Amino acid sequence: MSGALRGVRVVDLTQALSGPFCTSLLADHGADVVKVESPRGDFLRNTGPFAADDEHRPYGGVFGSANRNKRGIVLDLKTAEAREVLLRLVDTADVLVENFSAGVMERLGLGYDTLAARNPRLVYTSIRGFGDAVGGKSPYRDWPAFDIVAQAMGGLMSITGPDADTPVRAGSGLGDTVPGLFAAFGTIAALREAERTGKGQYVDVAMVDSVLAVSEVVVNTYATAGVSPRPIGNQLQGFAPFDTVRAKDGKVTLGAPHRPQWTKLCDVMGRPELVTDERFATDHARWVNRDAVYKIVNAWTERHTVAELVELLGGKVPLAPIMDAEAIFADPHFAARDMLPTVEQPGTGRRVAVTGVPVKLSGTPGEVTRRAPLLGEHTEEVLREAGFDDAAIDSLCAAGATIRRGEAE
Repeated sequence: MSGALRGVRVVDLTQALSGPFCTSLLADHGADVVKVESPRGDFLRNTGPFAADDEHRPYGGVFGSANRNKRGIVLDLKTAEAREVLLRLVDTADVLVENFSAGVMERLGLGYDTLAARNPRLVYTSIRGFGDAVGGKSPYRDWPAFDIVAQAMGGLMSITGPDADTPVRAGSGLGDTVPGLFAAFGTIAALREAERTGKGQYVDVAMVDSVLAVSEVVVNTYATAGVSPRPIGNQLQGFAPFDTVRAKDGKVTLGAPHRPQWTKLCDVMGRPELVTDERFATDHARWVNRDAVYKIVNAWTERHTVAELVELLGGKVPLAPIMDAEAIFADPHFAARDMLPTVEQPGTGRRVAVTGVPVKLSGTPGEVTRRAPLLGEHTEEVLREAGFDDAAIDSLCAAGATIRRGEAE
């Protein structure tokens, strides 16, 4: 692997989405990430979408994207032999990431204190619904959590949707991927400190905390004005126009809340007098009189098609068509930015797209070079690197501590 994190070794004990998303970000930038699965595998393997001609279904699309660029091994950590193998891997690792329930690693004898005693440089990152005791012991520490729980308790659902009676979960798994982003950031920060001091540390990330951290409207509005904000559809508190507006054949998003943008919009609409109209003369006035703003804007936009609005306003005022997957795959921006690289899909023999690397480093760019691993695909390879010979691997298989790739299929 090339990339800024080449040489960094990561033991990945994660499953579902939040943890694998975190470690995929590290892998994209060159870290050697070894995904450790139980013999039954990460349950996300069994979650679609699956291609219609994929008869074997080794994993679905979400697993494939969240686990690209990794190698995969099988260890049954319920066995003493497998736990000893993991300790051997930790001895030469820079990072371990896990998202088990609180206390699981301690019950396995693999808690942070145990691992740090063996490898003081180790950065140990955990992602849990409500965090671990390291960052402050939550009364909900032992509660299980999914994305929708994090979005609900982190405040995002309270401001998402058409109105206060219809709270809506964001359509993607932000309750998983946002914690994954913060976990990756925290891991890199801790790695930097370990490089300076030779001492690792525990990186404690809570899914709920992470969602709250990006729900800025919730915290800022209540802290400043003492008001709990409520959903207002696609609008943004204090900004107008900032919403979806009607076109002749659909809708577009439009943002012109500040005077320079509002002035350009008024010019294109042929309504320059609106710039000095006292109802719309300031950013705040446009928000207070937003109903009138949207009545005027919609009366103009609905006379044009989406394509015409893009032609009239694109590059002048923040505006965008609402793009679905088909449109994204056809759009030149995402091709130019390499945001839809392809990897082999082992169940079909075809290549399928995964999301690309959004962080573009000029000198050491990240890249997607490897599909997600089959269950146990690299078990023998990784164990040999760790010093196990064929006889030792045979012994581990006989003890039920691991399985080879052929036995996992």
